[in-house]
Amino acid sequence: MGNGNRLLALLVCLVLGAGLAAAVLGASRAAGSRHDPAAGRVDIRRVPPDPAPPPAGPDASTGTVTVDCGRNEEGHWNEDNLVVSPGLRAGAHHTHAYVGNLSTDAMSTDASLAAAATSCAGGDRSTYYWPVLRRTDRPGDRAHEGAAGHGNTGEILREASVRVEFRGNPAGKVVPMPRFLRAMTGDAVAYTAGADARVRARWGCSGSPDRSTTHYPRCPAGELVTRTLVFPGCWNGLEEASADHRSHLAFASAQGVCPQGTFPIPELRLSLAYAVPPRVPIALDSFPEQLHSPKTDHAMFVDVMTGERMAEVVACLNEGRTCHM
Repeated sequence: MGNGNRLLALLVCLVLGAGLAAAVLGASRAAGSRHDPAAGRVDIRRVPPDPAPPPAGPDASTGTVTVDCGRNEEGHWNEDNLVVSPGLRAGAHHTHAYVGNLSTDAMSTDASLAAAATSCAGGDRSTYYWPVLRRTDRPGDRAHEGAAGHGNTGEILREASVRVEFRGNPAGKVVPMPRFLRAMTGDAVAYTAGADARVRARWGCSGSPDRSTTHYPRCPAGELVTRTLVFPGCWNGLEEASADHRSHLAFASAQGVCPQGTFPIPELRLSLAYAVPPRVPIALDSFPEQLHSPKTDHAMFVDVMTGERMAEVVACLNEGRTCHM
């Protein structure tokens, strides 16, 4: 082979080698982003403002009801999920935090819930719960953390605040929820589902209440990390639960209109806030294959209000008042 041919071959090898190295590095980076959704955070100041809420119609139920249930000062945690996996201990495969009914676990029944104590100041025995958020730079300090081998480790971050709020409907009046209604919001398998249709949780920062994201947020110093979970506000009028835990309820349209065959009910909104020091790594509890993706955030609810208390909630919402219970 002549010198010219040798030089040409060397150049080809160098080009191909550089291309291969770049491809390997790119694939490695892509794999890293696919397999570590908890790694990146979004600067909340770069997130565009949320769309404005729809204007209220002439028959709107514009009231709000806030229920004071504390912020889980009792340390009520377990790996159960009464709504999705009743009767199955550790069926959630991750840890949930609770406010409201102090007895809730996998073995709870309607009767046991109705007879239990509650953290809610007004006596509401409903149960409200969601996956815990952890800081992964510290070990967990409770026996159940990681005990089932599900990969959710680290110190549980206590909620700095928990707001339990019911809202009306911008298109019409609401009807009462049935007692012992089961409800859920969000998609615990959103990371592997390949679609965001059921993703409902929004993450943000306390200083920018008009901005939210489906990613972990990076907040300015001194601000709290927030999670907001909104439940479906339309009910089929027939069932307190369904086999898929969803089909007896539905979300209203952007204008507040419920799907045909469903009726507006009080819309539950859970707002959680956490004091997260700058640069501290955080991770939402999840199923192992979901890799702590913030898109998998979800929450559950069982209505254990008395008929009288639910009537008070409905009246407040339909009359456009602001009430605290």
